[in-house]
Amino acid sequence: MEPPAEFLDAIRKGDVAKVQESVRGDPSLANARAGTGASMVLLATYYGRKAVVDALLAGGARLDVHDAAAVGDLPQVRDLVAGNPALANAYSAEGYPPLGLAAFLGHRDVVEFLLEAGADVNAVGRNENGFTALTGAVAGGHAEVVELLVDHGADVNHRYEGGTFSPLLSAAAEGDPRIVRLLLEHGADASARTPDGKTPLALAVEKGHREAADLLRRHGGKE
Repeated sequence: MEPPAEFLDAIRKGDVAKVQESVRGDPSLANARAGTGASMVLLATYYGRKAVVDALLAGGARLDVHDAAAVGDLPQVRDLVAGNPALANAYSAEGYPPLGLAAFLGHRDVVEFLLEAGADVNAVGRNENGFTALTGAVAGGHAEVVELLVDHGADVNHRYEGGTFSPLLSAAAEGDPRIVRLLLEHGADASARTPDGKTPLALAVEKGHREAADLLRRHGGKE
């Protein structure tokens, strides 16, 4: 059963006092699951509520491999994978492998460990998004994770969101020149287009990302 709406709302808002009060009244809430299958720790992490994560852990929340990857708890990830190596490629109830969660949330050390433990760098999320670890790292703006992933053979031209986006299209729209450069240097297609015909260069220009636009032009990008 999904937790009460007011508890979920407290997590979303970062209301630590309310979360603590709720868990004291019903300790099982610390390990409850949302309708999507996500743990309360994972929800709090998605919302960027570190203090809520800490409150949940203090209240007895247990971290599975996906939670641990998402919060960047390398020792826990290492211990769990050591006990069951298949966890390096296990999918969460939401359809994400640990590598994808760690990459999206910027935990380079966890990403590196999982890759060394045999995680598939190009594993695709089993949901409508179709994210890979690389698309997650690009979306999160984590250049150091992007670099690690492309150096391990991540597909820089993977199409996701129903084929509407590629890593370079996303990076161009966000405008981080470090990520744009890394993708281009590893063979990203500068001529890729969104369904409405926009190229990476067109997106960078539209968003006012001058440095990213210059990089794209130097790599043959056209509007």
